[in-house]
Amino acid sequence: MTGSALTALAPYIVLTGGVTLMLLAISFVRRGPVTLALTLAVLLATLASVGFAAGAGTQLIDGFVLVDGYAHFFTALFVLAATATAVLTFGYVDRRAAQREEFYILLLTATLGAMTMGAAAHFGAFLLGMEILSISLYAMIAYPDTGRPPLEAAIKYLVLSGVASTTILFGMALVYGETESMQFDALAGDGALLRVGQGMILAGLAFKLSLVPFHMWTPDVYQGAPAPVTGFVATVSKGAVAALLIRYAVTTEVLAQEALFFGLSLIAIVSMVVGNVLALLQDNLKRLLAYSSIAHMGYLLIAVLAVASAAGPEMAAETGMVYIVGYFAMTLAAFGVMTVLSTDEDVEDLADYEGLFWRRPLLAAVLAAAALSLAGIPLTVGFIAKFYLFAAGVEGSLWLLVWALVIGSAIGVYYYLRIVFGMTRQMEAGDEAAISWWGPATVAILGLAILVMGVYPTPLIDAAREAIRGFGG
Repeated sequence: MTGSALTALAPYIVLTGGVTLMLLAISFVRRGPVTLALTLAVLLATLASVGFAAGAGTQLIDGFVLVDGYAHFFTALFVLAATATAVLTFGYVDRRAAQREEFYILLLTATLGAMTMGAAAHFGAFLLGMEILSISLYAMIAYPDTGRPPLEAAIKYLVLSGVASTTILFGMALVYGETESMQFDALAGDGALLRVGQGMILAGLAFKLSLVPFHMWTPDVYQGAPAPVTGFVATVSKGAVAALLIRYAVTTEVLAQEALFFGLSLIAIVSMVVGNVLALLQDNLKRLLAYSSIAHMGYLLIAVLAVASAAGPEMAAETGMVYIVGYFAMTLAAFGVMTVLSTDEDVEDLADYEGLFWRRPLLAAVLAAAALSLAGIPLTVGFIAKFYLFAAGVEGSLWLLVWALVIGSAIGVYYYLRIVFGMTRQMEAGDEAAISWWGPATVAILGLAILVMGVYPTPLIDAAREAIRGFGG
């Protein structure tokens, strides 16, 4: 392996070394603050190494991973999301698990799996990253050692995710049987086995993204999982799959097949409508955000489908990246507020948030910003993200998808404003449990990011354009 290849792999090497270091450290010292400090140090070192790795340029390493600006962009995003999750989790896990140190190792390994998926250029890297991420999540969801809901959610996710992984693996086998290759850029052909195999791979990825009709696991897992883990699943897990799907669609030209393009378009439209309609019926905030995420993943498919339209791969990738960043910020903010408020048990019911503006004005303001951004209200990053999707859909003449986006967004406004209006109701002040400063500080930063990227999105757009220079070329 050349020196340039090793330089390009620096973030992966640093994070893997950090996991090894933490395994050794907790063998000698079991103290929550020490473990959190080590976790943050590893994540910050990984983030710093991204700039160093970018100096090596684009590197295709043994046909296995393609480390380029696109991969570095998502590596930085996943590490930042993991950092926010680690800070938010600190007090939460302390109250719910006797042995909390291993949770942070699982968080780091899950992040490593997501990073691998973002750089995958081969079925081996695809499967390796996906399973490292998924296996870590099984344990993270069930991590609290008290209570039935986390265990039940973990079992559901384990069984159903295993089915999805098996479907993807069988699809890979069919594609390999037709093309005799596992590298994305060599999966050419028009045989029946190839089409069936590609369809199975897309179906498995649709499950991972919780798209209709593969969405049934989502509300139960979101509700049963610990609040910070739910935020991580909703962002990093889905973001990794979306990053891989966009690269896979560009490299393999899988969507040039009309049947697969039509099938994915139908899934996107149904997900937008069904996700928003079912969210209207929810009184549990976790389940509401679960159905909302189904709709948002349907929106994201506009960027994926734009790859095979007149919009082209670069416009599609830029749209997807801007949308995923916005989705990360607003989703982490929403679940971050829930985590901070969940002192004894998760605060899930919408009724529990009534009068929050008068009890916890900072947290209420952040949750309001997240809800308005998810609705796509101007001056938030959610508006910029949806505008990008709208533009990509129009550019690619994806008119049915554009109409579904508009209708779904209109439906979504109702239940997002329901959250905001509930928080403004006058309530009698009561005794509030004490909360540590780092939780509110973290969600305040996320809320500020939602507004700053909504008012001044130029740095985000420039970063995405720089990352995809030459993408798909």
